[in-house]
Amino acid sequence: MNKTAAFLIFFLILSVPVIKAQEEMGFDSKFAAGGGFTPGWIVLNPDAVNEKLAGFGTDKFPASGMFATGGTGYISIPFIENVRIGGMGLGGSMSAGSVKDGLRKEAVYSVRMGGFTIEYTFPFIKSVAVSAGGILGGGSNTIELYQNNAQYNWNRSWQELSDTSGSAKNLYRKFKNYHFAITPTINVDIPFYRFAAFRIGGGYKFALGNNWVADNDQPLNNTPSNLNSNVFFLQAGIFIGFFNY
Repeated sequence: MNKTAAFLIFFLILSVPVIKAQEEMGFDSKFAAGGGFTPGWIVLNPDAVNEKLAGFGTDKFPASGMFATGGTGYISIPFIENVRIGGMGLGGSMSAGSVKDGLRKEAVYSVRMGGFTIEYTFPFIKSVAVSAGGILGGGSNTIELYQNNAQYNWNRSWQELSDTSGSAKNLYRKFKNYHFAITPTINVDIPFYRFAAFRIGGGYKFALGNNWVADNDQPLNNTPSNLNSNVFFLQAGIFIGFFNY
């Protein structure tokens, strides 16, 4: 069983005993317990990296962003009307590559984020659930650079690692930023069955900390000020659970 299936089964099990708790809150309370697969789109600022990619030899990263996959789940709190808590995770990557003078070059930009969620669902909006809230968690942004001639050999690879002349053609660099984050969000859930709903929403992640590391987590100095891990994202997906809006 994969993680997504286990995640959905977990919230389906939770939904059965908490239906009674919803009745105690009152019919007007927007109760929900569910989760699902929530693919999305992540937009970041690639300017600092794009300034270097021309010299590296690849195309620039698009400013439009990258496709991402993830999952989200939540449950209403029986003793606090219209408030629900849960968790989410989202991640994606984009790449740019080229072949020049027999060398294959590729740059990959990856984004991972997730955390604990809390939302308030506006009680005066009927039939659908419009919720404002936030994510408390963290994530990572990773930049990977590859250069090789696609001709790998076990012995030659070890020789390249001990080469001090600078003539090695197979090179790899990884830059990474780990961070905590605060992410304001807004989401809309549209139920089309008592046990299924369509969700669409998004938010803006404010990364707390802009210290980058290289390769095996060694400090990366002199990073540009516009190299940060703040991102805007959108998500949509089908949730399975219990919904009363």
